[in-house]
Amino acid sequence: MCAHQPPCPSAQGSDRDAALVVSAHPEQGWSLLCNGTIVFDDTGELLPDGRVVPPLRTQSPEPPTLAIAA
Repeated sequence: MCAHQPPCPSAQGSDRDAALVVSAHPEQGWSLLCNGTIVFDDTGELLPDGRVVPPLRTQSPEPPTLAIAA
């Protein structure tokens, strides 16, 4: 499928996101990689075999607490 040199990582590998973008649709929030993986702006992925990789969620830092002077 990939004609790049060196070849892009396969969709099954943990480094699949390093494949080159062959079709970008930022207005819709997704891109198609050379290995057939669709990556979404929220970091979720749809693999060519239909498996879904959920978005990476990070916890928001605790909001700062305000000291109220008496």
